[in-house]
Amino acid sequence: MSKSLLKGFEVELYTGRADGTVVGCSAEAAAALPGVVTEPDCRNLEYITAPEASYSKQLELLLEPRRQLRRWLQPKGLTLLPGSTLSLGDSAIFQRSDPNNPYHHYIETTYGTRVVTASVHINLGLENPEQIFAACRLLRCEAALLLALSASSPFLDGKPTGAHSQRWLQFPITPVQVPLFSGHSEYVAWMESQLSNGNMRNVRHLWSSVRPNGPDRPHGLNRVELRICDLITDPKQLLAITAYAELRLHQLLENPSQHDPLTASKLNLEELQLLADANDKAAASYSLEAVLLHWRDGEPLSARAWLENQIAEMRLWPGAKDLLPWLAPLDGILQNGNTAMNWLSRHKNGESISSLISTGATAMENEEIQEGESIKAKNVSPGAAINGGYLG
Repeated sequence: MSKSLLKGFEVELYTGRADGTVVGCSAEAAAALPGVVTEPDCRNLEYITAPEASYSKQLELLLEPRRQLRRWLQPKGLTLLPGSTLSLGDSAIFQRSDPNNPYHHYIETTYGTRVVTASVHINLGLENPEQIFAACRLLRCEAALLLALSASSPFLDGKPTGAHSQRWLQFPITPVQVPLFSGHSEYVAWMESQLSNGNMRNVRHLWSSVRPNGPDRPHGLNRVELRICDLITDPKQLLAITAYAELRLHQLLENPSQHDPLTASKLNLEELQLLADANDKAAASYSLEAVLLHWRDGEPLSARAWLENQIAEMRLWPGAKDLLPWLAPLDGILQNGNTAMNWLSRHKNGESISSLISTGATAMENEEIQEGESIKAKNVSPGAAINGGYLG
């Protein structure tokens, strides 16, 4: 395996009370804390980590902003909440973070609270544009697996929705049909067409499971961005999912003919687009128990089996040696279920949604404390938590 890729995270979080009730304060938090960014609805906010190849350093970059936020929230009687939908919120009402912002007005009137979700976007740095599009093709065809691992939004407005990722089912994919691009030139032409016909408002208005990204879209690209994951509050689970995605990219770069769906699939790109989108919806509904269609041949298998097979192959691949320790938390998710599955099981056994969210919020805080103590014990400098990360 070549050197580890640069990584950066965009983390969206809800704020609220310890009982799980969502309470918005993003505008105030953004004004008080450098690096905190508002979303159109005030009930969630975002922070961005700096690009960094080291998983150990990213662990601290993920946690330090949460500590900063928590110190600011505590005197107000508020905390950070797990989950990717308004589990105990009111999805009938849009609560603007900036009533005078015309873009926020556009989001509210066009999408309503369908966009009021929390998630984590994983950015993986690549320099060659054609490698970026090969990476987009592979990750788009396997994005359902990452959603299956991360699903954490089975509730909305105080009720189970019947899905494991209500977030992904309600979030408006824009444009509705996004191709698997054969290369950079096709992407540029498609983007220019979408902007001219009004399907996209600007270059950022491409909301799909995976997209190319960079400082000067559609021309200047430097990374692939995974947008499908629900919020993963356990940072080591997040880094495990990231390591899985990064290893898939290293396998692709080492042997593109075997791992690029453009050359390694029996299906054409249009068929693969439909397959990938259908798999995403299945994973949103049933996560690890979803029956998916493999992009190589269209054959069905469960998300859990696909992941188990792929991870077993990774552990035999010599190129995976450096990242294998970071994969370990995936074993626990596959054996014990993801957040949504565990919440639904406990809710079925009588535990209230308020208790589930409250317990999850406490677990988040404990993670920050434990990792902070571990870093102090190792005498490792945490570095800058928020520092010009991958934006947008």
